[in-house]
Amino acid sequence: MIEVPKFNGTKEENYALCLKQIKAMINGEPSIIANLSNVSSLLNQALTEINWVGFYLYEETSNQLVLGPFQGLPACIRIPLGKGVCGVAAESGKSQIVANVNEFDGHIACDAKTNSEIVIPLFKNGQRVGVLDIDSPNMNRFDETDQKWLEKVCELLVNEMP
Repeated sequence: MIEVPKFNGTKEENYALCLKQIKAMINGEPSIIANLSNVSSLLNQALTEINWVGFYLYEETSNQLVLGPFQGLPACIRIPLGKGVCGVAAESGKSQIVANVNEFDGHIACDAKTNSEIVIPLFKNGQRVGVLDIDSPNMNRFDETDQKWLEKVCELLVNEMP
């Protein structure tokens, strides 16, 4: 049985605990879908003031991101590269922190309650894999601390991928 610990430390402590849990969960598991599902669930439990967390996976044949495992309301199924926060992160290979999605040119609104967003690209051996996308109903919810730790989560994930 998996027991999710209470995340009631500092932001850094909570992320460190979350990363430790993720390492234990995905260690040696070859299923990408299973790992992404568990990671989205754990991040949903660990992070406060969010309304959606999940993954979009790159589909080379269509040159789009396709909805993967997530926690939250139903979401957009396909996102072209370069479109919206997710598409920009996937195309550029750079993490995106958006304090106010209403000011992001070309934002794709899946949930009208979302006001800020962070997207971390996933690349393995220089190849695009997808993105981790986290939304919040609060303005300016995400910062460099979130980016640093979520990039560590994504690095861990891609290192476990076959």
